[in-house]
Amino acid sequence: MMIDVILRNQRAFFQTGATLDVEFRIAMLKKLYATIKKYEHEIHLALKEDLGKSDFEGFMCETGMALSEISYMIRHTRQFAREKTVLTPLAQFASRSYVKPSPYGNVLIMSPWNYPFLLTIDPLADAIAAGNTAVVKPSAYSPATAQIVTRIIEECFEPEYVAVVNGGRNENAALLEQKFDMIFFTGSQSVGREVLRHAAENLTPVVLELGGKSPCIVDTTADIRLAAKRIVFGKFLNCGQTCVAPDYILCHSSVKDWLIKELCHQIRKQYGTRPLDNPDYGRIVNRKHFDRICGLIDRSKVIIGGAVDEATLRIAPTVLDHVTWNDPVMQEEIFGPVLPVLTFETYEELYTLLAQQPKPLALYLFSKDKQHIRQVTQRCSYGGGCINDCVIHLATSRMGFGGVGESGMGAYHGKAGFDAFSHSKSMVDKKLWIDLPMRYQPYDRKVYGKLLKFFLK
Repeated sequence: MMIDVILRNQRAFFQTGATLDVEFRIAMLKKLYATIKKYEHEIHLALKEDLGKSDFEGFMCETGMALSEISYMIRHTRQFAREKTVLTPLAQFASRSYVKPSPYGNVLIMSPWNYPFLLTIDPLADAIAAGNTAVVKPSAYSPATAQIVTRIIEECFEPEYVAVVNGGRNENAALLEQKFDMIFFTGSQSVGREVLRHAAENLTPVVLELGGKSPCIVDTTADIRLAAKRIVFGKFLNCGQTCVAPDYILCHSSVKDWLIKELCHQIRKQYGTRPLDNPDYGRIVNRKHFDRICGLIDRSKVIIGGAVDEATLRIAPTVLDHVTWNDPVMQEEIFGPVLPVLTFETYEELYTLLAQQPKPLALYLFSKDKQHIRQVTQRCSYGGGCINDCVIHLATSRMGFGGVGESGMGAYHGKAGFDAFSHSKSMVDKKLWIDLPMRYQPYDRKVYGKLLKFFLK
């Protein structure tokens, strides 16, 4: 079906008011939940084909989290969709003031390849809960997952309600030429800029979930063994192809050697001495990204890892030491299983170094120093993060997830997701039984001026 036909049909369906019914939204979410459960095995097979993900990782990081978000929205959509009464100023007596959440209308959801199921279904659940129609555009770099996503959506919904558009750059460009009521994009900063440029032509609101070089700070008070264990998990999950993965370590020079020793120990413990033979360790999505990541590995600085398998597009978990800020690996988001280690000497030096970098999507701090924790969380600008852990802050529907500055704008998950796909109408319901005269001309009565100053003080 042509894109313009899909949009025309979706606009017509939205105008019927069917999606305004909260019970309709909940019924659609329940249908989506049941269909995902029906095809859970096929989803995991697709994730294995596209990215080499194990069934365990596929459920933990994709289907399980998607089901959790849908379940959360099923339970809370009625509450989120209610009008919220607010206090009315005395000057507006007698009236009722309230905020009414309303769907934008027809929204576009453009998802990435690294978590191709989760990052398609998660925002779709939020869009449905908020009462929108949706056009979903999966990534062409994860074709098997795009196929099962298409199958699920087509089984669940009529295309005038939720439709899928598959394809590559041409289809992306064609979609961005259309006028949507809201655009939700997850992907790279370069494509995010292009999305924002097109959205600006129609003054279309956007949510951009981008990326960046997310630092992982380890200070002198950190539990080094536990820090290494959790950093290795967060960094090498999905072969480092995670937007909130620790991009690099910035540790105090006095603990660097100990930290590197523990990182090597944890890599061997979690992935084995031959990670490329580990059936639960994934692969790089395609040859283009494989070659790019390989080009970032300075063999003279490899402490552990560095092994590659061109046939399977796999790169072993790799740690680099003696890295400088001028090295190629520090000039772009790595988005792969390569972990550079840099050092700092003082906290003030740390704050200066971080302030010089673009605002990251995530920041992680391993420390027992409450004052240092407070300083980092207050002085540094970043989307979100963890204290003494990695990546887990996004695994909840009770907190919004989003970037800041170069790492994105807007947020979603749970209530934040509902709000992202909604417009809040501010309303005043003025009563008819009284009409205060002071606002009307002529303005020459002094008593009205005194009353006005009393009400508006």
